Amino acid sequence: MGNQSISELRTLLQQERLTDIDIESLKNDSRKGVQQLIQTYEKQKLKQLALEMAYEEMSVYEKKSYQIGKKFVAGIDEAGRGPLAGPVVAAAVILPIDFKLLGLNDSKQLSESKREEYFEIIKENAISYGISIVDNQTIDEINILESTKLAMRNALTQLSPKAQHVLIDAVELDSLPCSSEAIIKGDARSISIAAASILAKVSRDRLMKEIHSEYPMYDFQSNMGYGTKLHMEMLKEYGISPYHRKSFGPVKENIR
Repeated sequence: MGNQSISELRTLLQQERLTDIDIESLKNDSRKGVQQLIQTYEKQKLKQLALEMAYEEMSVYEKKSYQIGKKFVAGIDEAGRGPLAGPVVAAAVILPIDFKLLGLNDSKQLSESKREEYFEIIKENAISYGISIVDNQTIDEINILESTKLAMRNALTQLSPKAQHVLIDAVELDSLPCSSEAIIKGDARSISIAAASILAKVSRDRLMKEIHSEYPMYDFQSNMGYGTKLHMEMLKEYGISPYHRKSFGPVKENIR
Protein backbone atom coordinates (compact mmCIF):
# COMPACT_ATOMS: atom_id res chain seq x y z
CA MET A 1 0.00 0.00 0.00
CA GLY A 2 3.01 2.27 0.39
CA ASN A 3 2.95 3.40 -3.24
CA GLN A 4 -0.55 4.90 -2.94
CA SER A 5 -0.90 8.65 -2.50
CA ILE A 6 -2.68 10.00 0.58
CA SER A 7 -5.51 11.20 -1.64
CA GLU A 8 -5.89 7.74 -3.17
CA LEU A 9 -5.84 6.10 0.27
CA ARG A 10 -8.51 8.51 1.52
CA THR A 11 -10.75 7.49 -1.38
CA LEU A 12 -10.13 3.79 -0.78
CA LEU A 13 -11.00 4.19 2.91
CA GLN A 14 -14.14 6.16 2.15
CA GLN A 15 -15.25 3.48 -0.30
CA GLU A 16 -14.46 0.68 2.20
CA ARG A 17 -12.14 -0.95 -0.35
CA LEU A 18 -9.29 -1.73 2.04
CA THR A 19 -9.13 -4.96 4.02
CA ASP A 20 -8.22 -5.15 7.70
CA ILE A 21 -4.81 -6.46 6.62
CA ASP A 22 -4.33 -3.41 4.35
CA ILE A 23 -5.20 -1.06 7.20
CA GLU A 24 -2.84 -2.83 9.60
CA SER A 25 0.00 -2.49 7.08
CA LEU A 26 -0.74 1.21 6.67
CA LYS A 27 -0.14 1.68 10.39
CA ASN A 28 3.55 1.13 9.61
CA ASP A 29 3.55 3.82 6.93
CA SER A 30 5.91 6.61 7.99
CA ARG A 31 3.88 9.38 6.39
CA LYS A 32 2.14 11.60 8.94
CA GLY A 33 -0.80 12.15 6.60
CA VAL A 34 -1.39 8.41 6.37
CA GLN A 35 -1.38 8.05 10.16
CA GLN A 36 -3.92 10.87 10.46
CA LEU A 37 -6.09 9.15 7.86
CA ILE A 38 -6.01 5.88 9.78
CA GLN A 39 -6.80 7.59 13.10
CA THR A 40 -9.76 9.41 11.56
CA TYR A 41 -10.97 6.22 9.91
CA GLU A 42 -10.81 4.21 13.14
CA LYS A 43 -12.60 6.95 15.10
CA GLN A 44 -15.38 6.93 12.52
CA LYS A 45 -15.62 3.15 12.71
CA LEU A 46 -15.92 3.31 16.50
CA LYS A 47 -18.59 5.99 16.21
CA GLN A 48 -20.46 3.86 13.68
CA LEU A 49 -20.23 0.84 15.97
CA ALA A 50 -21.57 2.89 18.89
CA LEU A 51 -24.51 4.05 16.77
CA GLU A 52 -25.23 0.47 15.70
CA MET A 53 -25.17 -0.72 19.32
CA ALA A 54 -27.38 2.15 20.50
CA TYR A 55 -29.90 1.39 17.75
CA GLU A 56 -29.96 -2.28 18.73
CA GLU A 57 -30.59 -1.35 22.37
CA MET A 58 -33.45 0.93 21.31
CA SER A 59 -35.02 -1.87 19.26
CA VAL A 60 -35.51 -4.31 22.16
CA TYR A 61 -39.17 -3.47 22.85
CA GLU A 62 -40.07 -3.71 19.17
CA LYS A 63 -38.28 -7.03 18.73
CA LYS A 64 -40.12 -8.55 21.70
CA SER A 65 -43.39 -7.82 19.92
CA TYR A 66 -42.14 -9.07 16.56
CA GLN A 67 -41.12 -12.36 18.19
CA ILE A 68 -44.70 -13.05 19.31
CA GLY A 69 -46.17 -12.19 15.92
CA LYS A 70 -47.12 -8.57 16.51
CA LYS A 71 -45.44 -6.84 13.59
CA PHE A 72 -47.42 -3.58 13.73
CA VAL A 73 -45.87 -1.88 16.74
CA ALA A 74 -46.77 1.77 17.26
CA GLY A 75 -44.70 4.29 19.17
CA ILE A 76 -46.51 7.27 20.69
CA ASP A 77 -45.07 10.51 22.06
CA GLU A 78 -46.07 14.13 22.56
CA ALA A 79 -44.55 17.57 22.34
CA GLY A 80 -45.68 20.61 24.26
CA ARG A 81 -46.86 19.56 27.71
CA GLY A 82 -44.79 22.20 29.49
CA PRO A 83 -45.11 25.42 27.45
CA LEU A 84 -47.26 28.37 28.46
CA ALA A 85 -48.67 28.78 24.96
CA GLY A 86 -49.67 26.76 21.93
CA PRO A 87 -51.13 23.29 21.49
CA VAL A 88 -49.98 19.92 22.67
CA VAL A 89 -49.15 17.66 19.72
CA ALA A 90 -48.96 13.88 19.75
CA ALA A 91 -47.75 11.48 17.09
CA ALA A 92 -48.10 7.75 16.58
CA VAL A 93 -45.99 5.81 14.12
CA ILE A 94 -45.56 2.22 12.97
CA LEU A 95 -42.11 1.53 11.55
CA PRO A 96 -41.27 -1.36 9.21
CA ILE A 97 -39.54 -4.31 10.84
CA ASP A 98 -36.43 -3.65 8.72
CA PHE A 99 -36.41 0.12 9.35
CA LYS A 100 -32.98 1.47 10.22
CA LEU A 101 -32.03 5.06 10.94
CA LEU A 102 -28.78 5.25 12.88
CA GLY A 103 -28.70 8.23 15.21
CA LEU A 104 -32.46 8.10 15.84
CA ASN A 105 -33.03 9.35 19.37
CA ASP A 106 -35.22 11.47 21.59
CA SER A 107 -36.03 14.56 19.50
CA LYS A 108 -34.70 16.86 22.24
CA GLN A 109 -31.26 15.30 21.80
CA LEU A 110 -31.10 16.15 18.09
CA SER A 111 -30.35 19.42 16.34
CA GLU A 112 -33.20 21.17 14.55
CA SER A 113 -31.70 20.36 11.14
CA LYS A 114 -31.34 16.68 12.08
CA ARG A 115 -34.92 16.57 13.36
CA GLU A 116 -36.14 18.05 10.08
CA GLU A 117 -34.12 15.50 8.11
CA TYR A 118 -35.37 12.56 10.18
CA PHE A 119 -38.95 13.90 10.06
CA GLU A 120 -39.02 13.46 6.29
CA ILE A 121 -37.29 10.06 6.39
CA ILE A 122 -39.73 8.73 9.00
CA LYS A 123 -42.80 9.98 7.13
CA GLU A 124 -41.52 8.54 3.86
CA ASN A 125 -40.67 5.10 5.27
CA ALA A 126 -43.26 4.53 8.00
CA ILE A 127 -45.93 1.88 7.47
CA SER A 128 -48.32 4.42 8.95
CA TYR A 129 -48.30 7.53 11.11
CA GLY A 130 -50.75 9.93 12.70
CA ILE A 131 -50.34 13.43 14.12
CA SER A 132 -52.90 15.02 16.42
CA ILE A 133 -53.15 18.61 17.69
CA VAL A 134 -55.09 19.65 20.80
CA ASP A 135 -55.36 23.42 21.16
CA ASN A 136 -54.80 25.60 24.21
CA GLN A 137 -58.53 26.16 24.76
CA THR A 138 -59.03 22.43 25.22
CA ILE A 139 -56.00 22.29 27.50
CA ASP A 140 -57.63 24.95 29.68
CA GLU A 141 -60.91 23.02 29.72
CA ILE A 142 -59.71 19.50 30.54
CA ASN A 143 -56.09 20.07 31.79
CA ILE A 144 -52.79 19.27 30.13
CA LEU A 145 -52.58 15.58 31.09
CA GLU A 146 -56.03 14.77 29.72
CA SER A 147 -55.27 16.85 26.62
CA THR A 148 -52.07 14.87 26.11
CA LYS A 149 -53.97 11.59 26.39
CA LEU A 150 -56.61 12.89 23.98
CA ALA A 151 -53.96 13.84 21.41
CA MET A 152 -52.28 10.46 21.79
CA ARG A 153 -55.54 8.56 21.31
CA ASN A 154 -56.44 10.67 18.28
CA ALA A 155 -53.03 10.04 16.71
CA LEU A 156 -53.41 6.31 17.32
CA THR A 157 -56.81 6.18 15.59
CA GLN A 158 -55.24 7.59 12.42
CA LEU A 159 -53.05 4.53 11.92
CA SER A 160 -53.84 2.11 9.11
CA PRO A 161 -53.14 -0.74 9.53
CA LYS A 162 -54.06 -0.56 13.20
CA ALA A 163 -51.40 -1.14 15.83
CA GLN A 164 -51.14 -4.60 17.41
CA HIS A 165 -49.04 -3.27 20.27
CA VAL A 166 -48.40 0.26 21.49
CA LEU A 167 -45.29 1.70 23.14
CA ILE A 168 -46.01 5.00 24.90
CA ASP A 169 -43.61 7.52 26.36
CA ALA A 170 -44.40 7.54 30.10
CA VAL A 171 -48.19 8.04 29.81
CA GLU A 172 -50.65 5.24 30.66
CA LEU A 173 -53.55 4.95 28.19
CA ASP A 174 -56.46 2.81 29.31
CA SER A 175 -58.95 0.81 27.25
CA LEU A 176 -56.93 0.64 24.05
CA PRO A 177 -57.97 -1.89 21.38
CA CYS A 178 -54.57 -3.59 21.64
CA SER A 179 -51.84 -4.33 24.17
CA SER A 180 -49.68 -1.43 25.34
CA GLU A 181 -46.90 -0.45 27.70
CA ALA A 182 -45.78 2.89 29.06
CA ILE A 183 -42.00 3.29 29.10
CA ILE A 184 -40.29 5.89 31.26
CA LYS A 185 -37.97 7.97 29.04
CA GLY A 186 -39.26 5.88 26.18
CA ASP A 187 -38.12 8.41 23.58
CA ALA A 188 -34.55 7.42 24.40
CA ARG A 189 -35.27 3.69 24.80
CA SER A 190 -37.47 2.80 21.82
CA ILE A 191 -36.95 3.58 18.14
CA SER A 192 -40.73 3.78 17.59
CA ILE A 193 -41.25 6.27 20.41
CA ALA A 194 -38.19 8.25 19.30
CA ALA A 195 -39.64 8.43 15.78
CA ALA A 196 -42.98 9.60 17.19
CA SER A 197 -41.21 12.23 19.30
CA ILE A 198 -39.62 13.67 16.15
CA LEU A 199 -42.92 13.76 14.26
CA ALA A 200 -44.61 15.47 17.21
CA LYS A 201 -41.89 18.01 17.93
CA VAL A 202 -41.25 19.08 14.35
CA SER A 203 -44.98 19.42 13.74
CA ARG A 204 -45.43 21.53 16.86
CA ASP A 205 -42.37 23.68 16.22
CA ARG A 206 -43.69 24.52 12.76
CA LEU A 207 -47.02 25.54 14.27
CA MET A 208 -45.33 27.76 16.85
CA LYS A 209 -43.36 29.49 14.09
CA GLU A 210 -46.64 30.22 12.31
CA ILE A 211 -48.09 31.63 15.53
CA HIS A 212 -44.96 33.74 15.90
CA SER A 213 -45.83 35.55 12.68
CA GLU A 214 -49.10 36.66 14.31
CA TYR A 215 -47.60 37.57 17.69
CA PRO A 216 -43.86 38.16 17.19
CA MET A 217 -43.45 40.01 20.51
CA TYR A 218 -43.49 36.72 22.47
CA ASP A 219 -40.67 35.20 20.38
CA PHE A 220 -42.51 31.92 19.86
CA GLN A 221 -40.19 30.97 16.98
CA SER A 222 -37.35 30.65 19.50
CA ASN A 223 -39.01 29.60 22.77
CA MET A 224 -41.80 27.45 21.26
CA GLY A 225 -44.11 28.76 23.97
CA TYR A 226 -41.89 27.92 26.92
CA GLY A 227 -41.53 30.47 29.71
CA THR A 228 -38.18 32.01 28.85
CA LYS A 229 -37.10 35.28 30.45
CA LEU A 230 -38.04 37.28 27.35
CA HIS A 231 -41.39 35.51 27.06
CA MET A 232 -42.22 36.34 30.67
CA GLU A 233 -41.22 39.96 30.18
CA MET A 234 -43.44 40.23 27.10
CA LEU A 235 -46.35 38.67 28.99
CA LYS A 236 -46.04 41.39 31.61
CA GLU A 237 -45.79 44.08 28.95
CA TYR A 238 -48.44 42.96 26.46
CA GLY A 239 -50.63 40.57 28.45
CA ILE A 240 -51.66 37.24 26.95
CA SER A 241 -52.35 36.19 23.36
CA PRO A 242 -55.23 33.95 22.21
CA TYR A 243 -52.73 31.07 22.15
CA HIS A 244 -51.70 31.27 25.81
CA ARG A 245 -52.88 28.65 28.29
CA LYS A 246 -54.98 30.58 30.80
CA SER A 247 -54.97 27.72 33.30
CA PHE A 248 -51.19 27.87 33.66
CA GLY A 249 -50.03 29.96 36.64
CA PRO A 250 -47.59 32.35 34.93
CA VAL A 251 -50.23 33.09 32.27
CA LYS A 252 -53.09 33.45 34.73
CA GLU A 253 -51.11 36.15 36.56
CA ASN A 254 -51.01 38.25 33.38
CA ILE A 255 -54.65 38.07 32.31
CA ARG A 256 -56.04 41.59 32.04
